[in-house]
Amino acid sequence: MNAEAADDVQEVLAAVAGDRSGEPSAYLARLEGVDVDSSALAACSAAGETEAAGESTTEFALQSISKAFVYAFALQELGLEAVLARVGVEPSGEAFNEMSLQAGGRPFNPLINAGAIMVHGLIPGEDEDDRITVIRDGLSALAGRELSVDMPVYEAEMELSDRNLSIAHLLASNDILPDTPHEIVRGYSLQCSVAVTTEDLAMMGATLANGGVHPLTGQEVLRKDVVRQTLSVMFTCGMYDASGEWVAEVGLPAKSGVSGGLLAVVPGVMALAAYSPRLDEHGHSVRGVKACTRLSQGWDLHLLGHAAPRPHGRRVRR
Repeated sequence: MNAEAADDVQEVLAAVAGDRSGEPSAYLARLEGVDVDSSALAACSAAGETEAAGESTTEFALQSISKAFVYAFALQELGLEAVLARVGVEPSGEAFNEMSLQAGGRPFNPLINAGAIMVHGLIPGEDEDDRITVIRDGLSALAGRELSVDMPVYEAEMELSDRNLSIAHLLASNDILPDTPHEIVRGYSLQCSVAVTTEDLAMMGATLANGGVHPLTGQEVLRKDVVRQTLSVMFTCGMYDASGEWVAEVGLPAKSGVSGGLLAVVPGVMALAAYSPRLDEHGHSVRGVKACTRLSQGWDLHLLGHAAPRPHGRRVRR
């Protein structure tokens, strides 16, 4: 990162901050002290250098951004084959909370609610308290600091959990849910309520960009094969029924959350993180999408805009 990058982050956030379109998620109305017009933007290199603007140290719940990380934890613990047996990797083309499954009963992918609820249940542990401890510890290792569950967010989520409970019961009816629907949804809601800042989120993304090694602590949080699989699914499915448009315009693996958080990763280079609670019709942060689009275009980050042919046509040894 350099002074020009810092200026760009400041300028981009200022350019999108005046957009008041979109509505915040319903659960935020049950919380006190949340400014739905706050905003933040951060970029963190794979070496751990961060540039941030706005309210970048304000905490918010990870919500659905946690799905990508927990999918990675399940892959790390169980392996790809075991996870694929329960959850597919195909875009659903539907909203994130649709009650639909593939033929055979698997959720389409781990980044919609059905898939994320399934993946949560795959995390090793005797009960939900064990699972959330494993997940929180993993998220903390990615952030480089200890994270905690925002209990008011969790309580608000549980008050609005009927649809997720319905999805969990649908999964249970296909005999593929590892625990009872109520226990899985309780743990999944705790997972989504882990609080981070925009700077934390950028560092977590930078750990993915750095092949699973935390840029500052040097800890290998995730294996490279796990990171590749996770980023692949983020690229094709991370923005729900707007994933195609996102890939065409921004061209980066990404994941959003209804708290207003948004993460995009440039493998080997950096991560972008944004926060602003007003959401579009797909459930993505309006300002976050605009900010990441501007940075991707301004910094020429689109992954499909760069060709790197193998020298002399030689095969890659495996």
